[in-house]
Amino acid sequence: MGHHHGHSHSHDHHHHHSSNKKALRLAFFLIASFMFVEVIGGFLTNSLALLSDAGHMLSDAAALGLSLVALLLGEKKATQQKTFGYRRFEIIAAALNGITLILISGYIFYEAFQRFQHPPEIQSMGMLLISVIGLLVNIAAAFILMNGNKEENLNIRSAYLHVLGDMLGSVGAIAAAVLIYFFGWGWADPLASIIVAILIIISGIRVTKDAFHILMEGAPAAINPSLVKEELQRLTHVIGVHDLHIWSITSELPMLSCHLEIENNGNHDEVLRQVQKLLLDAFHIEHSTIQIEREEVGCPNTQLTCN
Repeated sequence: MGHHHGHSHSHDHHHHHSSNKKALRLAFFLIASFMFVEVIGGFLTNSLALLSDAGHMLSDAAALGLSLVALLLGEKKATQQKTFGYRRFEIIAAALNGITLILISGYIFYEAFQRFQHPPEIQSMGMLLISVIGLLVNIAAAFILMNGNKEENLNIRSAYLHVLGDMLGSVGAIAAAVLIYFFGWGWADPLASIIVAILIIISGIRVTKDAFHILMEGAPAAINPSLVKEELQRLTHVIGVHDLHIWSITSELPMLSCHLEIENNGNHDEVLRQVQKLLLDAFHIEHSTIQIEREEVGCPNTQLTCN
C-alpha cells in the first residue's frame, strides 16, 4: 500500500490565482464606474442601443463581482463537510453569468421589437460620444482580463466573454449613432441592439453549457477518456482498466478514479508511480484515486490512493 502526493503545479496555480483576482478587481472597477455613465446617457439620449449596452454592462459588473467573490471563496480551506472546499462555487458563478446573458438578450429582443413599431427620436451626438467612451472602457477591461488565466479558468473566461460582448455592443451603438446622425435612420438603433443581443445569447449559451457540463460531472473537454484508458492499458504489468471516471471540481482541477488489474508479478508501488507520472505528464491530472487489483485475486485486494 502506498500514499503519494504531487504538487508540481502548486506555485503556477497560485500565480494564476493571484493574477485572476487582480484582473477581476481592476475590470470590475472600470465596468462598474462607467455603467452609471452609460445608464444616464442612455436615458438622456433615448437610445435603446445605449440602454441595452448599459444593461449588458450591469450584467458585466455583476458577473465580474460574482467571479471575484467566487475566487475569494475558493481560497477557503476544505472542511469535514465540504471536503473540496468552496472552489466549485466558481462554476456556479459561471453558470449564473451565462444564464444572465441569455435573459438580458431576451429583454433586448423585446425592447427592439417595440422600437421598430414606434421609433423614438434619438440624440445621436450624445449617443456617439458615450458609445466611443464605452468602447474604450471595454477595450481596457478586455485587455486586463486577457492577462488572467482565461483559457483554463471558466470563471475568467465567462467574465471575458461578457466584456467582449459589451465591446461589440459599443461598436453597434457607434455605428447606429453615425447612421442616425448622417441619414436619419432611426431603425439603426433597435437593429444594432438586435445584433448585440444575438452575440450576447451565443456567449451565454456557450458559458452555461460549459458550466453545466462540469456540474454534471462530465469529462473535461481537453481530456479524452478513451485515450486515457488506452494509455493506462499500455503500462507495464497492466492487464485491464475499468470503472474509469474523469470529472472536474472546477475548470482547473480535473479528477480521476479507476480500477487497474495488474499481473500477479506486478509491483503495486511501481505501477502506481507509472500511473501517476502518465496522468500528470500526458493529461495534467494531479488528483487521482487508483484501485489496484491483482489478476488472481480481483477487486477486493488493495486500494492505493495518489493525490
